[in-house]
Amino acid sequence: MANILIIDDEKAIRKTLLEILTFEGHKIDEAADGEEGVQKFSDKLYDVVLCDIKMPKMDGIEFLEKARSLNPDVPIIIISGHGNIDTAVEAVKKGAYDYISKPPDLNRLLITLRNASEKKELVVETKMLKRKANNIQEIIGHSDAINKIKDTIEKVAKTDARVLITGENGSGKELVARWIHEKSNRNNAQIVEVNCAAIPSELIESELFGHEKGAFTSAIKQRIGKFEQANGGTLFLDEIGDMSLSAQAKVLRALQEGKITRVGADKDINVDVRVVAATNKNLLTEVENKNFRLDLYHRLSVIMIHVPSLNDRRDDIPSLIQHFLIQIATEYGQSKKDIDLLAVDALVQHNWTGNIRELRNVVERLVILSDKNITVHDVYNFVFPAKA
Repeated sequence: MANILIIDDEKAIRKTLLEILTFEGHKIDEAADGEEGVQKFSDKLYDVVLCDIKMPKMDGIEFLEKARSLNPDVPIIIISGHGNIDTAVEAVKKGAYDYISKPPDLNRLLITLRNASEKKELVVETKMLKRKANNIQEIIGHSDAINKIKDTIEKVAKTDARVLITGENGSGKELVARWIHEKSNRNNAQIVEVNCAAIPSELIESELFGHEKGAFTSAIKQRIGKFEQANGGTLFLDEIGDMSLSAQAKVLRALQEGKITRVGADKDINVDVRVVAATNKNLLTEVENKNFRLDLYHRLSVIMIHVPSLNDRRDDIPSLIQHFLIQIATEYGQSKKDIDLLAVDALVQHNWTGNIRELRNVVERLVILSDKNITVHDVYNFVFPAKA
C-alpha cells in the first residue's frame, strides 16, 4: 500500500485513477493543478506522485522541478496526452521516474506504480544504512529551539550557502553540520572534518591545504589537504575560532576564489567545497581582540545556526534519555532498561555543564550500575552522590 498524490486538472481522470488505486489498497490525495500539488507535496510525505503535463496555474514540468527541490527521493510519474509525449520524455530527462500516456493502460500503470514505490523504499533504506555507516544520529527533541534548527537545515541544506554554527561544547554542533551535508545535493561526496583547536598552529595550513614533498623538514612526501579531500562535498571546520590568523587568510582566499595552494607549491588548485564552520566562541569578540578576521567572519556567516545548551532545552531531556537508553542497550546487546519518572525529573533539573555529551555519559553510567529499572535513588547514588 502506497500514499499516492494525483495531480490532474481533468476531474474525470482523477476520479478514474482514484477508484482504481483505492481498490488496489492505496491511499490517494488529489490536486487540480500544480500549485495545489506543490502545497500538498510539501505538507505530506508521499510514496509516488502521478502528475499531468498540461494544467492551469502551474504545469507538470514546473511542478516536477519544485517537487524535486523539496524531496528528490519521491518518484514522479508523468501522465501525458499523445500530443505531449515529447514533453513527457523531456520531463524524464529532468528527473521524472517515467511517463504514461492517456488514457492510461491499467496493467502498465499498476506495474509502474509498484516499481516506483519499491525504488523509493530502496532509496530510503540505502540512505538509512549510509547514515548508520557514517554514524549520523537523529536530532532528538521537539522544543521550539530544536524545531527551528531542523527547519533551518531543511531550508539551507540544498543550497551552497556557508553556515556558521555556534553553541557550547557538547551541545551538538557537529551533528547539525552532518545533517546539513546529509540533506544537501553534495551527500554523495564526503564531509571532511577538521578540528582547528586540536591541530598545532604551525601545522594547520598543511592540514587544510596539503603540502609538497620537501616543503619543510618533516615533509617526506606529498600530502593532500582537507580542502582537496572534500572537493565536491562539505568541509566542516570545527572550533574555527582557534584557527591562526595566517591560516584564516588562506581560508578566506579559498572561499573567495575557489582555489588553494599546497604548502611549498606555486600552482593553484581549483576546489569545489561547501564550508560549514562551528565555534563555541563569540567571533565578534574575537574580532575586537584581533584574534579573528572580520572579513572571514562575514564570509562564513551567510547562515547562522545557534545550538542551545541542554539547560536551555530541558523539555527535550526525557526524549534524549529514552534515545540513549535504546542506543546503549543496542551497543551492549542487552534489553533496554526502564527508568522511573522521578529519576527522569531529577535528571531534567540537573545543571548540565557538559550538555548532551554529559547526559549520554550519565545515562550509560546508570545503565551499567543500576538494576533492570533505573530509580531516583540510582540517580542520587551514581550521578549526584553528594546529594544522596
